[in-house]
Amino acid sequence: MKFTLSWLKAPLDTDADVDTIAEKLTSIGLEVESVEDAGARLKDFTVAEIITAEKHPNADKLRLCMVNAGDGAPLQIVCGAPNARAGIKVVLAKPGTVIPVTGEALKIGTIRGVESRGMMCSARELLLGDDHEGIIELPADAKVGDKAAVALGLTDPVIDISLTPNRGDCTAVYGIARDLAASGLGRLRQGDLSPVPGKFASPIKTHVETEHAPVFAGRLIRGVKNGPSPMWLRDWLKAVGLRPISALVDVTNFISLDRGRPLHVYDAAKVRGDLRARLAKDGETLRALDGKTYTLDPTVVVIADDAGAQGIGGVMGGEDTSCTDATTDVFVESALFDPISVARTGRKLGIVSDARYRFERGVDPEFVLPGVELATKMILNFCGGEPSELVVAGAPPAWKRTIDFDPQHVLRLGGIDVPKDEQIAILKRLGFTVEDAGAMLKVSPPSWRSDIAISADLVEEVVRIYGLNKVASAPMERMHAVAKPVLTPAQRRVRTVRRELASRGFNETITFSFISREQAKLFGGGDDARQVDNPIAADLDALRPSVLPSLLTAAQRNAARGFNDLMLFEIGAQFLSGMPEAQTTVAAGLRLGEGAKDWMKSGHLPDVFDAKADMLAVLETAMGAKMTAPIKAGAPAWYHPGRSGTLALGPKVLAAFGELHPKILAAFDLKGPIAAFEVFMDAIPEPKAAKSKARPTFAPSSFQAVERDFAFVVETTVTADEVLRAAKAVDRNLIETTAVFDVYEGKGVPAGKKSLAISVRIQPRDKTLTDQEIDALAAKIVAAVAKATGAVLRT
Repeated sequence: MKFTLSWLKAPLDTDADVDTIAEKLTSIGLEVESVEDAGARLKDFTVAEIITAEKHPNADKLRLCMVNAGDGAPLQIVCGAPNARAGIKVVLAKPGTVIPVTGEALKIGTIRGVESRGMMCSARELLLGDDHEGIIELPADAKVGDKAAVALGLTDPVIDISLTPNRGDCTAVYGIARDLAASGLGRLRQGDLSPVPGKFASPIKTHVETEHAPVFAGRLIRGVKNGPSPMWLRDWLKAVGLRPISALVDVTNFISLDRGRPLHVYDAAKVRGDLRARLAKDGETLRALDGKTYTLDPTVVVIADDAGAQGIGGVMGGEDTSCTDATTDVFVESALFDPISVARTGRKLGIVSDARYRFERGVDPEFVLPGVELATKMILNFCGGEPSELVVAGAPPAWKRTIDFDPQHVLRLGGIDVPKDEQIAILKRLGFTVEDAGAMLKVSPPSWRSDIAISADLVEEVVRIYGLNKVASAPMERMHAVAKPVLTPAQRRVRTVRRELASRGFNETITFSFISREQAKLFGGGDDARQVDNPIAADLDALRPSVLPSLLTAAQRNAARGFNDLMLFEIGAQFLSGMPEAQTTVAAGLRLGEGAKDWMKSGHLPDVFDAKADMLAVLETAMGAKMTAPIKAGAPAWYHPGRSGTLALGPKVLAAFGELHPKILAAFDLKGPIAAFEVFMDAIPEPKAAKSKARPTFAPSSFQAVERDFAFVVETTVTADEVLRAAKAVDRNLIETTAVFDVYEGKGVPAGKKSLAISVRIQPRDKTLTDQEIDALAAKIVAAVAKATGAVLRT
């Protein structure tokens, strides 16, 4: 909610400055988000006068100006504005002044061989508008050397406060002034809301045909002359971000902001018959003031004449009956709409308007008629004309209620001791009716406070007006037990994995959990159990069975824009069905391209080993231990069958990795290869509690290690992991490591077989091994591998 200081002081009689008002607003619960003072932003800009403006000696479209800054010798300034001429007053920026539009300090420059020692500014350069066709021309009576902000009339700070949804009364400047006056900062001016006598019967009547619009009032004003509104009104509207349109429209915008009472004006000559508040007909259309055409249904309240819908009730008016400069007869509408109906309509149609903002938070039901009267006075004052009698249909809903209030609740709930008499005075200043019934108070909220329903609401009112800053700070009672961690083990695991992937050079993506059904089918989904009944978009109609299609879509968008070297990851949900228990958390990532070029190392296209390394890094980070589980084939169908694998602990698969299948790359219009991995976070076992946080003592063996190489001929279906595990299992105390160093298929190896060479490092701990002991161990290794895999030692 934005308003200027002068606007606030219209209903609030106070001498307080903007800083005092801002502090008081925050202390009574109306948090100030910002105070923007355009004058302060332009404090270094001054008024100057152009003495001469001659043609630039080296440029046809530039002028060489001598400018009187009021503080010494004239300044020589080169200017390209077409309106630069002798005798006009301008806004001057001297060297060193920061130009708002660029944020940079102005420097002395040379333009086409001529030195320029300043700058004469346009509106856009000062962030005062979009006009940059010429420099600002100040009034002739502006004094040379004075602050430009004063000459521009920018001495009115704009205050922006943050409102909670229940404070509909403070969507009005008058409501904010009421709260400040109740807190003791000034006196509230009531304003003139007396009825305006009607001169004739209105030819347009109002009717209510739906419970969602309980009251509908209005009046015709004939013989008006529409045109610009007064300067003060235009300045106020522009200061809060509204564009002045005409006097008739500006009056309705002003009353909406000033009194929280949305109104609408119709060109009476364009209205056919009477106006009715009714539900829309199915398929009925309306071209609104935003230039868009909306298709309506029977849940939408409209204001309609005999020709059809002319406005969306509580949201936005229609273009067909809007007022223009040619309007001479105007009908002023003031109606009350149900907040829930307005909110539902606004969301359904996607319309955000000032009227919707106020109606869905609650508008004063008793201000329907005063709103018309106030608008009538302003229109007659600005545009002239003759008013009709008021026409009213329906009646405001019942709103009066009484709350039993115990003054002791303020101390119990608010933690502050406020005398009973002061509580009564505060509530009365806020407009409440209070009856002292001894120990209890009978409190009736005013019509504009629909948010007050229970005793605790009254406690809040008393405490905030008395002063939230007067509530004493009290330390929390400390418990002897250590507080429990805020994050669960699973959340901590996700956090550490995210940091690990980021440290490896991956960029995190956050995507929808929805994908297209066609994409889902490529990853084992696309069934009815994962289909979305009401998708937010046609291509987001299925729950994803894997996180990879979301990453591939992101990669495709980047590749289409020339970003072909990517490392992306996401930690998110994948779904077995639409049920809550069928959701699992997965850390997935992919590599595309050779990576950034570097003179110190050569790049390479991503392969299965890159994906394996990424997968192991994630698992080891999540488990907090070295991963020794076997890697096997059997990755899902979206991976390349010969360049992929899985890692499992028993029957539970922890991860899948590898290069993606060419048909997947073709479906996403990507050029491969792409290496990817999926780590199933929910399947990772909890790390065992360490007995000690201290690292074990490093105790290297003092005996010489021995390395032996073995080459086995095995079936091509035998994996290297099977051979390595068989060799390692012969004697885990002596055999320190086993590793593959060569795989060969071809000449000298029978068809259907391959040669697999492994290196075995033997590390004795208590003595040096003899040749006989080493040979015996080697023979056991050969026998164990032969038994486990059918291997034959290659000779």
